[in-house]
Amino acid sequence: EVQLMEFGGGLVQPGGSLNLSCLASGFPFNKQWMHWVRQAPGKGLEWMASISVLTGRTAYADSVKDRFFISRDNTKNMLYLQLNSLKSEDTALYYCAKSRLPDVPIETMTRGQGTQVTVSS
Repeated sequence: EVQLMEFGGGLVQPGGSLNLSCLASGFPFNKQWMHWVRQAPGKGLEWMASISVLTGRTAYADSVKDRFFISRDNTKNMLYLQLNSLKSEDTALYYCAKSRLPDVPIETMTRGQGTQVTVSS
């Protein structure tokens, strides 16, 4: 059974940082592109970042470029997202997601249950 379990969310003040993690199981982790997507209250899914299977090549949405950093550890089946300089508009449910190929529609990605990030003073 494919499982993606996110953790590390919480309440953080504007300008603060947070580290999210995702533990993957039930599939060959080192053969899947991995992504972070988010959903803010009342809005649709928004792609944040992707990382390639082996080379670690990354891509980011303009809204988070140079603030968020995605990484993976294929030896531990772990995906990470470092969030820096957080803003109130970063408040959302953050999902870890996988796909066999890059550049696929968000709706076709397999996602976990999500972890809540709230940015507020």
